[in-house]
Formats: sequence, structure tokens, C-alpha cells
Amino acid sequence: MSGEADAWRIIHVPGRSPVPPDQQLTVNVVAAQIEQPKLTSTIIRRLSQIAPLEDLHHVKRVKKQCLEGAKVQLSVILCPAPENGDFDGIPCDVKDVCKYAASSKEEWVEQCKLWPTSFHPPTYNISGITGFSEEDSRSVVSFMKYALELAKSNGSVVVNAAAIVDPLSNQVIARACDEVCSWHTPKKEVGTDSTKSSADMTRWIEHELCLQCCSSGGPEQVETSISCLHPRGWVDEQTRGSSLFWHPLRHAAIVAIESSAARDRRLFPGVRHEDEATKEECILSSAKSQAKRRKTEGTDVGNDDKNDDAHGKGDLCSRPYLCTGNDIYLVWEPCTMCAMALVHQRIRRVFYAFPNPSAGALGSVHRLQGEKSLNHHYAVFRVVGPQDILNKAKTSISGS
Repeated sequence: MSGEADAWRIIHVPGRSPVPPDQQLTVNVVAAQIEQPKLTSTIIRRLSQIAPLEDLHHVKRVKKQCLEGAKVQLSVILCPAPENGDFDGIPCDVKDVCKYAASSKEEWVEQCKLWPTSFHPPTYNISGITGFSEEDSRSVVSFMKYALELAKSNGSVVVNAAAIVDPLSNQVIARACDEVCSWHTPKKEVGTDSTKSSADMTRWIEHELCLQCCSSGGPEQVETSISCLHPRGWVDEQTRGSSLFWHPLRHAAIVAIESSAARDRRLFPGVRHEDEATKEECILSSAKSQAKRRKTEGTDVGNDDKNDDAHGKGDLCSRPYLCTGNDIYLVWEPCTMCAMALVHQRIRRVFYAFPNPSAGALGSVHRLQGEKSLNHHYAVFRVVGPQDILNKAKTSISGS
């Protein structure tokens, strides 16, 4: 990225937390130094024949160390260490290597501190896991700023916001804020141009830092108005006899999903998945029809009514299955309920700006994206704002 976007970082949140070397399962191997580096290839080839590392294919056979004076020392794994510890007088060392292959780049870095291993990124085809292009990075930052602006549309009330994006047409197809109580209604319209300066984000980063620093003594409004941070906050309001209307399920992500479904019903009237095909058939047909649907003009949320006629005769094969292939941008990390709803919707990627230390389901408390028992998995990314704004926010909070 260039200019202002350079300060933003997009961090992949893997399905499993990186495990430090002292907590990873290890096994002992017998290693020795290679006195003649030019024979390294021959040694490796011969060892692979007579002592293959059957259950340690992720472990590299040779370890390279740079010593003082630009000297290089090579060590090679001879074989797994015998259980009885008897080496028949062979001058060698016993080394620890990680028993299992790394599931993330972060875990791989930790493994290599013991002994070099190989890392193979996930094979499922979700762009961004191995990095973003400059154009894609600008797009991600732009949509995250859009979500931040959407959250600010509630005036003085701090809420979570969600924007569902069609990545092929690069358009917002549904948006929403928390609606767990009656005053969670946007007070101003958010434009589609979200290219605001970094300074415009200062107030929101201050809110996030204040939330983390004042977990118990902070403003009650900030703590209770963000649904995913306090999924059971509505119970306290009911107990206090609040006159506000509370609905515990209307978190920003849930409302955005409902809006997306309503949009599909307008664009494809009279078409029902359960009436004309099984869900599995709908998923297959949806994957084929995504490109065709996304090439159609005016897929932005502001132009739905203009396109009702164009899609009025849509059939099952052209109607998307839920939110298959779409991305969602959230200001705060979703709770378990919202994260599971995104699984059912077949969301492709989830982006959030701020962690949810109390109830986060995608990195902070749980990692639902790594649950193997689920029949769908999306990629998760955290979009981190400019560090200079974070420092400014920290200074203003500590000085108040």
C-alpha cells in the first residue's frame, strides 16, 4: 500500500493459537555436526535411505547456524533417539524437535527456534491468507473505514457495525448496526465513499482503548451498547426495569444478514430454495452464478430498488445461496452467536478492527474458524489502524 494506507496492517487470525516452543509436543532426535559442508548433499541422501524420518516429514534434516566471524556450522539429524538412550559411543547430541507440523506461520516461527521445520499454508482457496496485493489492501482498508463510519452514524452511542461486501463487484450489499434496543437506529446516512483521513479514526480508536483500559470503571454507555462485547447485557437492563425495548439477538452481524436476505428476496421474488431444490444443490448453483450476478449493474445497497425489475424474473440457478462468497467487515470482533451465524451464511472472509477480550469468538477467547467439526470455514483477519493514532489516543486517555 502507499501513502496513508501504508500505516494500516491486515493480520491473518489463524484457526489455532500459535503454541510456544516450551508448550509444543517434542521428540528427541540424534544430531551431529557436519565437518565437511561440501558432503552435505551426499549425507542427506544417504540418511534418507537408511534412516528416514517417517513421522517427522515437516522437520528439516539440516540446521544451519551462523557463528562469529561469518563462519557457518551445519548440524544434521541422524535418526530418532533410541528410547533407552544407548548411542553405542557415537559422538552425537540429542536435540528436541517439534512432533507436529505448524498450522500457522506464527507457530512455524516458534518451531524453528528449536529446529528448522517446513510450513505449508492452508490449501483452501481463500485470498489473503498468504498476503494481500496493494490493490486488495486498499480495498480492505476502505471497507473497514466504511464500517467505522457506519458505527459513528449512531451519534454519541457507541455500537458495533457490519458491512457485507460482494468482493467481485466490490460493492456493499448490506449494512447494519446493533439494534438490541430501541435507540440503536442510525441517525445519519453513510456514504459509499469511505476514504477518510487517518485523523477521522482517532475518536474510534480512543473508544476502543478506553474500553480495554476501563473494563469495570469505564463509561456504562460504552460497555453496554456494543452487543458482542456483552451478549447478556440485555438481561441486566431487563432486571433494572429499563424502559427501552431490548432484543437480545439483533447484533450488527445478524441484522446485516437479515438485510442481505431481504435484498435477495427483492431481487429474486417468488424463488425459494427449499421449494425447488435442496440446500446442497443451491450451494453448487450459487458458486457458478456468483460471477454472473456480480457483473450486473448497481449492486450497491443504495440501488436495490432500481434493480428489482432487472432481477424480477430471476430463477433458482441465479439466486445466491445465503451469503456464499461474500466478505463481512465488523468494527468489533463478533461473539460466538454472530460468528456461528456467519458460518451458516457461508461467508468467505471476516474482517474486524478491534478485539473482543470478553466474548470474542474469532481470536480473543475462542477460534471458531478452526473448529474442524464445522462444515464451513472462513478466513479471519484483523485490520489494525495507524500506530501514530494509537499512540495519540493512549496519550490523551492517560492524561485525562
